[in-house]
Amino acid sequence: MKRLLGLAAVIEAATGLALIIHPPLVTWLLLGDGLPGAGVALGRVAGFALLSLGLACWPRLESAGVHTPALQALLTYNLLTTLYLAYLGIGGRLVGSWLWPAVVIHAVLTLLLAWQARIGERVKQ
Repeated sequence: MKRLLGLAAVIEAATGLALIIHPPLVTWLLLGDGLPGAGVALGRVAGFALLSLGLACWPRLESAGVHTPALQALLTYNLLTTLYLAYLGIGGRLVGSWLWPAVVIHAVLTLLLAWQARIGERVKQ
């Protein structure tokens, strides 16, 4: 079971990294077609999610302390999504009316999750 979980985690994380690096290539290889502008941004956000899923599912040999895989995955996803959406907004190319509220929501979630991780570390000590 551990090997299967590890294999699935590696595949999802690798697909996520590929989507983060070059979403049009991944969609062309998988679906036979590339992505237009906004699709590239959504492909990268999907890549963050797959990378986070891979991290959450990675089998651990021993307990990683108080950080649960879910906390680590959500923290990773929200941090990467916050940074990327803010980057898109600052660049000004892809800015919809809900972009900045989404940046704020993901930033707040990132801070709350990081705070929770920090509290857990203090409790463990």
